[in-house]
Amino acid sequence: MTTSWSLAHGYRYAGVHCGIRPDPERLDLALVVSDTPAAAAGVFTQNRVVAAPVRVCRERLPRGDARGIVICSGNANACTGARGLEDARRMTALAAEAVGCRAEEFLVCSTGVIGRHLPMPAVESGIRAAVGRLDASVQSFEHAARAILTTDTRIKVSTRAITVQGTEYHVTGFAKGAAMIGPNLATMLAFVLTDAPVAPKDLKSLARRAAEQSFNCISVEGHTSTNDSLLFFANGTGAKLEREALAPLEDAAAAVCMELARDIAADAEGASHLITISVEGLGDDAEARRVAKAVAESALVKTAVFGADPNWGRVVSAAGYAGVTFEEEQLSMWLGDMLLYHAGTPQPFDPSTASAYLKNNREIHLRLRFTLGTGRCTFWTCDLGYEYVRLNAEYTT
Repeated sequence: MTTSWSLAHGYRYAGVHCGIRPDPERLDLALVVSDTPAAAAGVFTQNRVVAAPVRVCRERLPRGDARGIVICSGNANACTGARGLEDARRMTALAAEAVGCRAEEFLVCSTGVIGRHLPMPAVESGIRAAVGRLDASVQSFEHAARAILTTDTRIKVSTRAITVQGTEYHVTGFAKGAAMIGPNLATMLAFVLTDAPVAPKDLKSLARRAAEQSFNCISVEGHTSTNDSLLFFANGTGAKLEREALAPLEDAAAAVCMELARDIAADAEGASHLITISVEGLGDDAEARRVAKAVAESALVKTAVFGADPNWGRVVSAAGYAGVTFEEEQLSMWLGDMLLYHAGTPQPFDPSTASAYLKNNREIHLRLRFTLGTGRCTFWTCDLGYEYVRLNAEYTT
């Protein structure tokens, strides 16, 4: 158990096994409760097909009196019709009743297999059990972080402490995600909690900016899912942070989200490489993001990395079909610190050295530099290997 996390004050956590998953060792239901009413905001999937919990959260956010979140894993409660909505709302009502607040003050998230109704008797007993175990300890926080996982191999946690106008505040984030990962957002759940005082409208803007720099800059296979949710809570009391006082909190929240996003890409199903793609020198950041996304989602680029094949032509050609206007002589490309392509011309390099770089490094760096402006983007993805295909070919069978 990690004890160095700097947890936000005024929150309690629990993670239990309720029976959604058959393995009694797998935690599958989590609760997060704020001791006082909190500002809350969210960013959600841009898929047209959305899970029942996403619909409920969208109806209730942003708000200034949120009290908690109930989360289950192993079942997405997506594509489940009217019953799915009823079940999602029932989850919030049970948690709220046990905590002593209104159902509307609770949010709900789910992750797992699509198209199956929740086993509500098990979920209901799990919520009651979780309420009895709520605690502010690091151990309880870890249990909550573990209970939201699906095919993840490890929990994903990031924390920061900042000082604003002489007062120390904390930002605590945890997330899940390993596949069906594509921008806007990804198949992921992420929760960021702070004890800073922030107005709901400012928290909404802060959450959106943090998502743009982080969870909207990762891809495993480009699949935007039905349940993607990023929820922010801020339960600080007193005068709300405004204008320049918000800047340190925005920076800390973005840093937390970027660390969680990198962890998701690094933990992708079957992945052996975390790939950082840096694009610079385009007309604006949106153009840079389009190029980075095209490279990140290229199966040919990802399989080349998996096979330690320095086939840089796949990277350059992916940039060329991204829908951004440029000429070949306006592009240069590096693999690590090796310049492979300069101003539209291939450069001499040692293929065995380049292959060894791919083979011997868990984290690798692709850099594309254009000469058209100041637009830039950093994007994270992974390689594509045999294990990803096996895991997803057998996911429900």
